[in-house]
Amino acid sequence: MGQQLLLKLNHISKSFKDKVALKDINIQVHRGEILGFLGPSGSGKTTTIKIVTGQLRQSSGEAQILEADTRKINNNIYQRIGIVTDASGIYKEFSVYENLKLFADLLEVDKKDIDNLLERVGLAEHQKTLAGKLSKGQTQRLVLARAVLHKPELLFLDEPTSGLDPSTALEIHNLLRVLRDDGMGIFLTTHNMEEATKLCDNIALLNEGVIVEFGTPQEICLRYNNDKKYHVLLSDNQDLMLDQNEESTSRIMKWMNSNKLESIHSCEPTLETVFLTVTGRTLQ
Repeated sequence: MGQQLLLKLNHISKSFKDKVALKDINIQVHRGEILGFLGPSGSGKTTTIKIVTGQLRQSSGEAQILEADTRKINNNIYQRIGIVTDASGIYKEFSVYENLKLFADLLEVDKKDIDNLLERVGLAEHQKTLAGKLSKGQTQRLVLARAVLHKPELLFLDEPTSGLDPSTALEIHNLLRVLRDDGMGIFLTTHNMEEATKLCDNIALLNEGVIVEFGTPQEICLRYNNDKKYHVLLSDNQDLMLDQNEESTSRIMKWMNSNKLESIHSCEPTLETVFLTVTGRTLQ
């Protein structure tokens, strides 16, 4: 039996006057899965999140979240989801702890859960710090903590690591993996293809409101691995690019047996290269 279905979009389209923002979108998110919804700015990612969280109505198609029609979401559904967007405000004049306590009261969450969560997001030693005094990375961790305080079944993340340094982004990634492994479904939008490759179980590549590719990161990259080559580094610092054929296999085996092979890599394209191939567009 498959994992529980948390989100389902069937033939979703959205138009604003004469502009088509989304066209025939079909996706699903299951319990314990990170779905990456990827594309450049203006491709329709945020519009999709607004539709599935009841902030916008689609022009056509059907969308369900936790078995409810997204056009008829009630408070019961909102208590079972979490949302992190650029507009996720915090109260800067309140401390880190006070920010979480306020939402714990609203969501009827046990106060003991706040201390555990502060430890998980690395903010325990900053719990008395005013939110307005936090660094950008610390602020993002607080926003994420607030979104998962009530242990939502489904979490929406809109560019969660945008503008963060690599170390802080890695901490966010590690936390998201833990949440996923605990059974949370995560809908992640980003234009960072490297981030998506590391994090996501499945990926939808979005371009101008249309899903142009779908699958696991590996499946998508291998689908476009037309120019099959090996990148080989030898112990004498020779750096070689070899075609994938019997002759190359024989040479590689000889280098391995004589302990001359330092490293070998297949050369399938990255997600970013695939996106450029499919759309002719860069991600920025």
